[in-house]
Amino acid sequence: MATLACFCGATCPSLPSSSSSSSSSVQPRIRLLPGLRHVSLRTASRGRVSASSTPFSIPDFGKVGWHRREGNASILSFGATAGTGEERSDGATGGNGGDVSEKISAMLPLVVVATGVAALSYPATFSWVSKEYYAPALGGIMLSIGIKLSIDDFALAFQRPVPLSVGYIAQYALKPLLGLLIAKAFRMPSTFYAGFILTCCVAGAQLSSYASYLSKGDVALSILLTSSSTISSVVVTPLLTGLLIGSVVPVDGVAMSKSILQVVLLPVALGLLLNTYAKAVVNIIQPIMPFVAMICTALCIGSPLAINRSKILSSQGFHLLFPILTFHLVAFTIGYWFSKLPFWRQDEPVSRTISLCTGMQSSTLAGLLATQFLGSSSQAVPAACSVVIMAITGLSLASFWGNGSRIRDILHPSIPRTCADASS
Repeated sequence: MATLACFCGATCPSLPSSSSSSSSSVQPRIRLLPGLRHVSLRTASRGRVSASSTPFSIPDFGKVGWHRREGNASILSFGATAGTGEERSDGATGGNGGDVSEKISAMLPLVVVATGVAALSYPATFSWVSKEYYAPALGGIMLSIGIKLSIDDFALAFQRPVPLSVGYIAQYALKPLLGLLIAKAFRMPSTFYAGFILTCCVAGAQLSSYASYLSKGDVALSILLTSSSTISSVVVTPLLTGLLIGSVVPVDGVAMSKSILQVVLLPVALGLLLNTYAKAVVNIIQPIMPFVAMICTALCIGSPLAINRSKILSSQGFHLLFPILTFHLVAFTIGYWFSKLPFWRQDEPVSRTISLCTGMQSSTLAGLLATQFLGSSSQAVPAACSVVIMAITGLSLASFWGNGSRIRDILHPSIPRTCADASS
């Protein structure tokens, strides 16, 4: 009897292959992971499988958790067949271009941390960036997301209503309430209060998709959550901000919606249209977009840190780090266990993804909105600090999961690890 290698390194028996050389009308089905449902075996000689309920193509049986999206919809080209020259289903070929793009994207967390250090150590590095540059910079980040999307991605939302709804509730209901409670508990000063609450009310971060990839989570779900929360932020973010801080700082919800529409929705829509109707243009600009997104992210983070360096390094600014760190750590925890509740108990890869999407938000968008609508550049400081802390904590958690560690091993060290529960 043949065996299949699970991503945990163990081997599980597979169904016996048919002795007939002709194609059978009934294909054998194999259950590999809870998150991948049933997988149908096509041809053993090619060593490829296709998921009947997910849009993934799996390079080999030993890397079940490292998903590669079919088509051209993966934001960070996760798991692409870089360097092999293998033709994908969308007609593109994996090669050095995809490999370079993936390496540049993988450097983003390091750039985030380096930007924070440089802005606080040498403020002149980023103090020249005025708030007029924030909108074009954020637009560049959103365009890099849009050119990776397709119409089919949004059609997938109707096929996965439960995990998308759970993740959406965690992002836009639990996270803002958590931020409000933490701000009250830490007695956050008015200098940063409104900016902190605004940071808790924005869409999910692009970086969360990379973290989901590292954690062996559900990358497709992460991309869909990021896309849907980003698009709906035109309405939801101004509404939440007005409800939570309208009594503290006047918020022009209509003007904020127009700003989000201009710097978020229009670039994403432009990228989507280019990817749908102008593939030749996308093929030209796509290799440089991760680099553009990296530069734009550095500008949006570094400027408020450099301009408000004295406030950040003061005792008041030092105390700001504790509520931000607490917010992210608790958000990761709530996102994970919220998805595990009995009435919509989700599989482990989905829970990891919802956890990361809950704890990682588009703080660059919050920084832009804070400078435009909250009346003081200091209100953008919580968003800038959040980006750095979010990157460190989120990617550390993703690496913890990606290296095979499990939360249950910490809570119950005596539970044996088996192939059946290797994904939990």
